[in-house]
Order: sequence, then C-alpha cells, then structure tokens
Amino acid sequence: MTFAGPVAALLDGSERLHLQHGPIDLIIGAEGTSGAGRQQAFAAAARRFDDLLETLVAELPALRARMTVDTPAPIGGVARRMAAATRPHCATAFVTCMAAVAGAVADEVLAAMTAVVPLRRAYVNNGGDIALHLTGAARFTAAVAGLDGSGLGRIVLGAGDGIGGMATSGAGGRSLSLGIADSVTVLGANAAAADAAATLIANAVDLPGHPGIRRRPACDLHPDSDLGRRPVVTEVPDLSTGDVDEALSAGAARADAMLGRGLIVGAALFLQGRARVVGAVPAPRIQPREVTNA
Repeated sequence: MTFAGPVAALLDGSERLHLQHGPIDLIIGAEGTSGAGRQQAFAAAARRFDDLLETLVAELPALRARMTVDTPAPIGGVARRMAAATRPHCATAFVTCMAAVAGAVADEVLAAMTAVVPLRRAYVNNGGDIALHLTGAARFTAAVAGLDGSGLGRIVLGAGDGIGGMATSGAGGRSLSLGIADSVTVLGANAAAADAAATLIANAVDLPGHPGIRRRPACDLHPDSDLGRRPVVTEVPDLSTGDVDEALSAGAARADAMLGRGLIVGAALFLQGRARVVGAVPAPRIQPREVTNA
C-alpha cells in the first residue's frame, strides 16, 4: 500500500493549517500568545505528520485484528493511542484498534503541537473527529449535522469541561457501521476515546431482524475492512416512532454503560429526526430536535 507524500497548506491567511496524506485529512487551528506561537505549533504538527501514515501502515494487519485483553501493545505512537482507546471495550463488544484511528491521529498531532509551545486554544479536526486543547476562557464550538446536511444542534465546550476530544459515527458516514444511527456524537477525555465509543454506540443503535433494513458483509463493500464478513447497514427505511425509540434506547443503554465506567463524558444520538442525550451534553450546548435525556 503506497500513497503520494504528505501535503501541507496554510489556510485563511495562515490562521489554519491543512495536512493531507492518503486517507488522512486534517484541519488544524492554534492560538498562542503570538503569531509566532501559532507558526511553531504548525511546524511541529507538520513534522509529526511527515511519517505518521507510513508508521501506521507498517502495523496495519495487527491493528485490523480483533482486540482482546491479551492483544500485545503496538509499537507506534498513534497505534498505542488506538489500542488504549479500544482495549476497555473488548470484553463487551467486537472491536479493533481501527475504531479509534481517526481520533488517535488527531490526538497525536495535537500532542506534538502542545509539546513545543504554550497554546491558549488548539484543535486538530480529522474529518469530524476532533482533538481539543483549551485553557482559560477559550471556547470551541462545533455544529452537529445530519446525513442530509441539516443542522441537528451545536456543542460549545470550555476549558473547565474536561473534554479533550469529540467524535461522530453512524450509518452513511466515512466508515461502515453495524447500526442504523444517523449519527452519534461523543465527548471524551481525548479524541481516540471518543472515536472508539462513538463507533460502538452507533453500532448499538439498531433493530436486529427488522425486515426493511438492508445489510451486506463489510468485505463485499471494502475487501480490506477490519469488520470482515460482519453485516453492515446499507439502507434504512422510514421507521415508526416506536422503532426509532427502540433503536435509540439500545444505543443509549450502551452509552450509559460507558458513562458509568468513565469512558465517555457524554453522547448525543440521532435517528430520523429524533435524538437521545446521555451524560454531560445538556442544553443549550446541544439543541437537537425532539431531544429526550436518557
């Protein structure tokens, strides 16, 4: 597996940095005490990004294998973050390290930035999975959108919230899903933890055996998928209110269990115009349509 080399470009008059290599596409922001601080942070991000994909690819077979309590620790920095985020879930669900790859990449690049210069506010957005660094009065606002682009709500985070990452998963997103959620957004201590949790909560939003839900083996859609022959969702019909509530309740139960174990800070689950909120995602921070608190 080979890719063209990494590409870097400054955006918005040098206020943001775009890094892209193969499937990894990052938008990075940083605010220090001076413009020089921002440029130092961007330079550190670019340096860390330079060989990041090659290091991941070297361990890809192991990272695509099912995680167990006995799985050996991987070698690379990003891979270790992936393993740390997914291992707590392996006793209760099928999971591979790949469930946390986007968030782990974001965390790794953010860590490289904060290690070289004090920053008031910084973020690394990897296709919607976001690593955050906030201090003082700094805030970060993220919009939550449905698959059709419609706005579902808005999350505003502050430095005192204890949230270092957020991630979104669901059917029809960038990755394959075992569940039917339009989207599940999770807040966590870091982006890798949020990424793994969002994947598994989205998988749990489901109606097993529903005759209208279409599924295909993951490997039929993506031959190298870490899900193998597990059936992933390809089509979801219009569901009754009762069916939607049943599916959301199943996902909320999974999220509540993670909350009780300290694996997430909060989650917002969306399906066909209805939503469920678990944990510390209260209004007005997020205001989706027809929200009920689990």
